Amino acid sequence: MTTSRPGPTSDEPWRRPETGDEAASGDPIQHRPGGGPERYVGPPPTVAPPAGWRPPVHLQATPPRQLPPQDMISLDAQEQRAQRVTWGVGAVAGVILVALVCLLCTRALF
Repeated sequence: MTTSRPGPTSDEPWRRPETGDEAASGDPIQHRPGGGPERYVGPPPTVAPPAGWRPPVHLQATPPRQLPPQDMISLDAQEQRAQRVTWGVGAVAGVILVALVCLLCTRALF
């Protein structure tokens, strides 16, 4: 655990521990052994690839197939039937839950 330093403590957990070496603890710029700080010179230069660098293509992909036409009237009818089944199952489950709650409440009262 480090000891707290005097002054603002907003960045206290993020400070580097003191090692006694002033060059490493104070300045985040790396120093060269020869003297001055080492500066970032940018990314290395890039060289464009030669023309025709891609491998030859021997097979062509087949064009996409046509999807079958959709019968919107039939889809709407199926969706309505599924909705009725869902509401019916929910109603049955609700009736069963209400009956169980009523049964438990009557047992608790009597």
